[in-house]
Amino acid sequence: MADSSSNRVAERKRRSFLVGFLIRLIKEKPLGTVGLVITLFLLFTGIFADFLAPYGMNECWVGGLLTPPSAQFWFGTDNVGRDILSRVIFGARISVIVGLSGAIIGTIISLIIGVVSGYIGGKFDLIVQRGVDIWMCLPSLVLLMIIVTIVGAGLWSIIIILGLIYGIPGSRIIRGAVIGIKENVYVEAARAIGCPTTRILTRHIVPNVIATAIVLFTVRVPAVILTEASLSFLGFGIPPPAPSWGGMLSGSGRQYMFQAPWVAIWPGLALAIVVYGINMFGDAVRDITDPRLRGGTGRYGVRKLKKRSQGKG
Repeated sequence: MADSSSNRVAERKRRSFLVGFLIRLIKEKPLGTVGLVITLFLLFTGIFADFLAPYGMNECWVGGLLTPPSAQFWFGTDNVGRDILSRVIFGARISVIVGLSGAIIGTIISLIIGVVSGYIGGKFDLIVQRGVDIWMCLPSLVLLMIIVTIVGAGLWSIIIILGLIYGIPGSRIIRGAVIGIKENVYVEAARAIGCPTTRILTRHIVPNVIATAIVLFTVRVPAVILTEASLSFLGFGIPPPAPSWGGMLSGSGRQYMFQAPWVAIWPGLALAIVVYGINMFGDAVRDITDPRLRGGTGRYGVRKLKKRSQGKG
């Protein structure tokens, strides 16, 4: 009975947190709300691309070559008669896979390096952080092209490489949070009673940096999507015929952009809207989950305090 009641209390707390988060997002961050809608629309489009796309992603000769937008082909067709709307929809699936997978891998790498380096400290931390400094000094796009040339282009190789590129510098943020947490009294008490290091890390350190890791993840998703598009535009990304938005801009988009501008406009517009939306949502998540803004600060909190004071008066 006690376990079931505690589970119900925990479930209510989770629901109240989500409801409070959504209320604050809508009232305080209108652009963040728009970003959430764009992010959810991207996820929906990527998951159900097979049902939403009117044609196959590489189905040729569905219409004339370079047909302008019309009632039948809303976004027009490309140089081999493929429906651009279908390819943009399937490109959303690639963006979802690359963005989420690359950001997850990068966040895990940041957590591992940042938690271990920040908690151990000393010479170990000094050596690790100098290695991170060297990695951050290297030009990321050039480094990406060199690694892709050596490893080979492919969906999962691109994802892993992007995870490494963004995961190692992100460890600096996690390390800073860990350094602040490990000086708290409860960590000192855990050390005093003889808790092993692994238990301290898993029970006290990691749970307290999860909020920072979530914010880091939301910021990394659009960065990974944009970097993948840049690589595909330069010819080092996901190889054709996969309909990556950057690849669509690089291939027929660059070749026929003056003759048929819709070939480049639609994938470029989709990329810009998605990156903007996820960035706005990530900024809103960062502001709302900031400990300095919890518990009544911010515009929404100030309004609540004013209403309470007016009601008492």
